Amino acid sequence: MPRKKPNPHHRAARLALAALIPLVLAIAGWQWLQNHPEHNPWAPLDLDDPPGWATRAKLARLKADVSECRAVLERSDVAFTALAPTGEGPCARPDRTRLGDYPLAPDTPPVTCPVAAALEIWRRDSVSPAARRIMGSELKRIEHLGAFSCRRMYGGSDGPWSEHATANAIDIAAFVLADGRRISVLKDWNGAGPEARFLRAVREGACGSFATVLSPDYNAAHADHFHLDQDDRWAGVCR
Repeated sequence: MPRKKPNPHHRAARLALAALIPLVLAIAGWQWLQNHPEHNPWAPLDLDDPPGWATRAKLARLKADVSECRAVLERSDVAFTALAPTGEGPCARPDRTRLGDYPLAPDTPPVTCPVAAALEIWRRDSVSPAARRIMGSELKRIEHLGAFSCRRMYGGSDGPWSEHATANAIDIAAFVLADGRRISVLKDWNGAGPEARFLRAVREGACGSFATVLSPDYNAAHADHFHLDQDDRWAGVCR
């Protein structure tokens, strides 16, 4: 039986369909990103969005752009005050951003804007949910040991300057719940109860928004606190 010749119209239709499929998929993918800004690297960061694939990269970009960082806080309805620059040399602080209603104690110290943005995400996505899920209570306040300290790392006379020298870091010591319980890094980290599970959960949660997270697992110098910073030289240090 003689072979049928391929119909050129059918071949053209198949080629057109093959070319159309990637275009349809690309349009569908773009539409999906538009509906999920937390995964869209081109969408402006909004701290009210749930955490997504692009959140970490967007936060990292804020470290080099203070004006954009503060625009993110405004867009996300985060209360803050931009304070005048101060200091000089390695301890100059051109970015002094104080959160307005963040539950820090004994005070709310000025930090860099990227630290402020990360603190907001950490409280919303990690600390508050862990308090409810593990401890069965709402978060009342977060106790800290300070943000600014004009010193080198570990207080030495030489070596790299600490991120605390520009208030690009904050040390967290304890968490107080609405029912009155206080969970201390020093007292509860090595325990076997829900307090220890809570501390490990919020330590892991901090790693999603801060560049550096150091806990008692890192060394003895951090036995009583979590060190959280937005060092632009490192990323993903979570110990």
